[in-house]
Amino acid sequence: MKKIAPKEMKNRQAYFHYNIEEKYIAGIVLLGSEVKSIREGKVSFNDSFCLLDKGECWIRSLYISEYSHGTVNNHIPVHDRKLLLTKRELKKLQAATKEKGLTIIPLRVFFTEKNLVKVEIGLARGKKIHDKRETMKTRDTERELRRIIK
Repeated sequence: MKKIAPKEMKNRQAYFHYNIEEKYIAGIVLLGSEVKSIREGKVSFNDSFCLLDKGECWIRSLYISEYSHGTVNNHIPVHDRKLLLTKRELKKLQAATKEKGLTIIPLRVFFTEKNLVKVEIGLARGKKIHDKRETMKTRDTERELRRIIK
């Protein structure tokens, strides 16, 4: 029985801890074994974030598990990976992070129709504790409404 790979992996905690203001889709530089692991759905966003350095955008601490059928040449699970964005997008991100105090966070990893791996990143502002409580309340009420409707 063949296991069907997920089409996208989402960072659910990002929506809980941050208000997402703007979203961008970026390519990512990967090795072959990393792509195969992503196809198996073995990606973890725990504590991952993006940073801008010398006009380039990098994603840090994105965990991509080692490929199960890999050999000695398997990849390192956690290392900095370069994101591919246009110069215009990079300038916008740089200005937003400097002036407004926003952070860049990976939201999801997915495959395109051409089987390319893409990362959706978002400009985010951290939520306060009372905002998180509000998010939990709305989520609970929506869940209860769905139960009542069904």
